[in-house]
Amino acid sequence: MSSTHDQAFPSQHQDLQPGKEHIMEPTPDALPRDYKTAEKLLGKSALITGGDSGIGRAVCLHFALEGASVAFTYANSDEVKDANDTLHLLNQLKTPTAKAPLAFPTDAGFEDNCRKVVEAAAAHFGGTIDILVNNAAEQYVSHSITDITEEQLERVFRTNIFSYFYMTKFAVKYMKEGGSIINTASVNAYKGNDKLLDYTATKGAIVAFTRGLALQLVEKGIRVNGVAPGPVWTPLIPASFDEEAVANFGKQVPMKRAGQPNEIAPSYVFLASLDSSYITGQVIHPNGGTIVNG
Repeated sequence: MSSTHDQAFPSQHQDLQPGKEHIMEPTPDALPRDYKTAEKLLGKSALITGGDSGIGRAVCLHFALEGASVAFTYANSDEVKDANDTLHLLNQLKTPTAKAPLAFPTDAGFEDNCRKVVEAAAAHFGGTIDILVNNAAEQYVSHSITDITEEQLERVFRTNIFSYFYMTKFAVKYMKEGGSIINTASVNAYKGNDKLLDYTATKGAIVAFTRGLALQLVEKGIRVNGVAPGPVWTPLIPASFDEEAVANFGKQVPMKRAGQPNEIAPSYVFLASLDSSYITGQVIHPNGGTIVNG
């Protein structure tokens, strides 16, 4: 993606969360460009929630290129095409020693669903999960707190933070010393967002969860960190905002453009690998230049 300041996306809108990648224009860039692999995750196993599209897809692909065996979750039957596309790409990119990629359709906002996914992934991987990426998310524009219904509030919290608790609760059983948990936060946790109040609250909770969990697991040798992206071109954007907002998405940051998923995924590779062996409880900020002092 170039650094041009005149970036604009075609007007578009999708009605369902978290959105479909295959009908976006342009399609988000998930595949690495000029990326040099170094077998940083060779022999490792990784479970990623929300891995069918957007940042999650890019993370899956980068992990596979680095030698990891990959499994991911996706939201529901509406995401089957994106999930199958991601599986196809993973099968093309996987290294010879990696296990076949798996995709789990599930609602990760509920405890028993997460238990089933983790147990199935761990069994496929041979009893160990080395890397957990909590990434699933949804968001809805609301102009006033009085517009946020109890149903919406619960839905957003279930997807965006309950799933992080549940997936981690079951995954740590299968994680050994050297394991890594990476949580997807957001720049909104640091600067606030008056149109995404419930979403922003969950992202603040993720930052606090990351810091507390890092302290809890440090003696087990499991590192816990986060990534807080700024505006990134993913299916969540046309599924959340009106056509005018989509057309101007990302122009408010110092770089004057939205990021692409393949610009965010290397942060996850770094945090998953031994390159970050002395880092835990921290958050990386690939956000286009927004200063957050976090």
